[in-house]
Amino acid sequence: MLETNNELRTYRGAVAIITGGASGIGRALGEELAARGCEVVLADLQYEMAEEVAGKICAQGGKASAYALDVTDADAVERMLEQTFERCQRLDYMFNNAGIAVNGKFEDFELADWRKTIEINLMGVVHGIRAAHQYMSKQGFGHIVNTASLAGIFPWPTTIAYTATKHAIVGISTALRAEFAGAGIRVSVMCPGTILTPMIENGASPERWVGTYPREKLDSFFQGANGMAADVFAKKALDRIAKNRSIIVLPGSYKALWWINRMSPAMAIGLSQQIYKAIFKRISD
Repeated sequence: MLETNNELRTYRGAVAIITGGASGIGRALGEELAARGCEVVLADLQYEMAEEVAGKICAQGGKASAYALDVTDADAVERMLEQTFERCQRLDYMFNNAGIAVNGKFEDFELADWRKTIEINLMGVVHGIRAAHQYMSKQGFGHIVNTASLAGIFPWPTTIAYTATKHAIVGISTALRAEFAGAGIRVSVMCPGTILTPMIENGASPERWVGTYPREKLDSFFQGANGMAADVFAKKALDRIAKNRSIIVLPGSYKALWWINRMSPAMAIGLSQQIYKAIFKRISD
């Protein structure tokens, strides 16, 4: 039997919205949630891709739909939440997952790069939290899950605008976990290390970089990346979300960097300096 209507469902019979649900981690979460009996809404600017994923989920017996969404549009996010709640009469999970990454040296970042990254990565999460909170606070339950990164718990160089937004996401998630607890709303934050997604596969694309670097070296750098498959990440992350973990770091080996930063920030900064030098040595002439 399903849990009663006024309790969070894990995950059978639940309803979940996933921004950035057309590919990568978002897609993997949607597919795994559906396999566990959850109805999923895959929200993405890449609507046709989201629709294709939703169609495959439905063909396999799951419940899924696609929604065209720009997370930088607060009104659009609120409309999506309103329509989903009216149709399903509940919202168990809000996965604020949409994001971008831009690589390069700080001095090559234009203000436009900063604004775009902040609008998508940070304000997109804020819009999702605000909209979800309206409904979760009324129903008395819900779980908000925000996607940050290893770059949110370690001073990762070379993606400085991304790193700034991911630190902010960890901060807002942990603070709201305390603030929302009395309303029955859980908040978790996922901090993935290297996950094999299109963000890695397309990492050598010129639009991903500020500054100019040899394309063949960028290709070699990203093709050599080792990481966790997105579907494996989704399974492990959802197991931890079900246990109401606050900060979820996967793969587990990346917890070492997290602990170094917590125990000795100076050591973490020193390690970050070495990472910075090593990356640009590999991709420069």
